Amino acid sequence: MLIRFYVKMAFLSWLSLAAATPGSAHADPQFSWEESQPLSELWLNPGMISYHYQRNKNLNDFNPGLGFEYRYSTISSVTAGFFYNSDREYSRYAGMYWQPAKLGQVRLGLVAGGFDGYPKMNHGGWFLAAIPIASIESGNIGFNFALIPAYKDRLYGALTLQLKYKFQGK
Repeated sequence: MLIRFYVKMAFLSWLSLAAATPGSAHADPQFSWEESQPLSELWLNPGMISYHYQRNKNLNDFNPGLGFEYRYSTISSVTAGFFYNSDREYSRYAGMYWQPAKLGQVRLGLVAGGFDGYPKMNHGGWFLAAIPIASIESGNIGFNFALIPAYKDRLYGALTLQLKYKFQGK
């Protein structure tokens, strides 16, 4: 299936990016807590791709859209955008990333915020969610990986990959 091919290629791209990050080729990944420092970066993303755990539900794995992430510190950023979701409806989102931990070059934390557009969740209206997230960035390219938990028969679980491009900043 074409989507599986894209997911595999995106994952291999992420591994290549991680391997190409300066200092990572010979260093063991170390866990650390990041200290908050001011930053000003604007990232753009074209949506995401998903790999849903419930493969028999005929869910949409290709989720194009447009999103913005403004990183105002080394551990926090705000985000907003829209995408074509798993239920083949448009969703909007607004939230905040909090990533106080690092494993090597990978930032770890949560993204929390509001989402809409899922017909079985609050009749398509807005709801709040907190999602585990890992990010890696090198130069002007980055990836966000999210682990979306399933919630009853209202939201479907998935592993998502979001490519992002640094539009402005250091």
